[in-house]
Amino acid sequence: MSMKTATQALEILLSQAKAIKTTETVSLQDALGRVLGQDLNSTVNVPPLDNTQMDGYVMRSQDVPEVGTILVVSQRIPAGYIGHALEPKTAARIFTGASIPEGANAVVMQEDCEVLGSPDAKGVNYQIKINHVPKVGEWVREKGEDIREQTVILKEGTFLRPQELGVAASAGVTHLEVKKRIRVALFFTGDELTLPGHPLKPGGIYNSNRDTLIACVRALGCDYTDFGIVPDTLAATRATLREAAIEHDLIVTSGGVSVGEEDHIKPAVEAEGQLDMWQIAIKPGKPLAFGSIQGSGSHPTWFMGLPGNPVSSFVTFLLFVKPFIGALQGRQARIDPHYQLKADFDWVKPDKRNEFLRVKINQEGRLDLFPNQSSGVLTSAAWGDGLADIPAGQAIKKGDTVRYIPFTQLLG
Repeated sequence: MSMKTATQALEILLSQAKAIKTTETVSLQDALGRVLGQDLNSTVNVPPLDNTQMDGYVMRSQDVPEVGTILVVSQRIPAGYIGHALEPKTAARIFTGASIPEGANAVVMQEDCEVLGSPDAKGVNYQIKINHVPKVGEWVREKGEDIREQTVILKEGTFLRPQELGVAASAGVTHLEVKKRIRVALFFTGDELTLPGHPLKPGGIYNSNRDTLIACVRALGCDYTDFGIVPDTLAATRATLREAAIEHDLIVTSGGVSVGEEDHIKPAVEAEGQLDMWQIAIKPGKPLAFGSIQGSGSHPTWFMGLPGNPVSSFVTFLLFVKPFIGALQGRQARIDPHYQLKADFDWVKPDKRNEFLRVKINQEGRLDLFPNQSSGVLTSAAWGDGLADIPAGQAIKKGDTVRYIPFTQLLG
């Protein structure tokens, strides 16, 4: 099985993924991190009427031909109230968010108006001097400026962040039809692994991948089942694959995907299902596996085996598992943003594989490099804010432009 490039591997993954169609209705408060299951149409205009963006005075622009024009204040319109039709040569005191009265077409900020005289008990019947000639529509939010009635305001496949929920709420929506959560099974191989909270055995290490990958899965709005640490035997690996395939859409493992005598993922997947891809020409993350396991249903459960080194596991999740899960969720197709930034480092010994270096933007807007790029140094990912995508065999000199992928665009 030939080694794929990162681009080839991602194309294979996304060509296989089939979006889950099942939906459910949830409240707006429970929709964060979910994927919208159908287009959302608005039944209202937002705002429902023309209103003012500022505290000030609303008037007819044609009544103010020059600076120094004096108008009588004939009414007072707080937010939440609708005034009566504005009479010519008058103005109305108005407050942010209040509806524009019939006949008026401009607002002048209170800072540009000089009060002459004193209001009566109702707050009206006094004069103002206008020190600014307004244009038609000045400081006026038009009816439907944000949302038009009977238009689609959120499309099917939208990943629902706080701002999307706010848009739905502004249209008066209380519940949303969302895609069923993707169900992910996770397990980890390696007899040397110990869960945090337990004493380390001789030669052991704490399992950081478990909490890293669970957090990644949760950040993408998935349900998950943690099958824990599986003993380094073929029988145990096969048994866990069979169990994990039941009622899950995707199995994600960490470790055991290399070619050592204690690496059982590849033969276990081949015995219990089908292995479609194994090994990618990237660093870190070469030993990445993709295939499927025959579950209890009519469709197999997808399988993705990640390397055991913590940086390799994290990077391959971001680059491959995340977009694959997005495709299963039926998210709108998108290209993760990347930027062209200048390197503030030298990379003089390039690898023959596509490298993803942990970097951070400095105060000059250039990229600093974490000094230790070992795949076992997870602190490099915590220190950094993204990856520098270095093509195979390409040396980098300080000042060269490189492709930068921020972590903030890779999760959520």
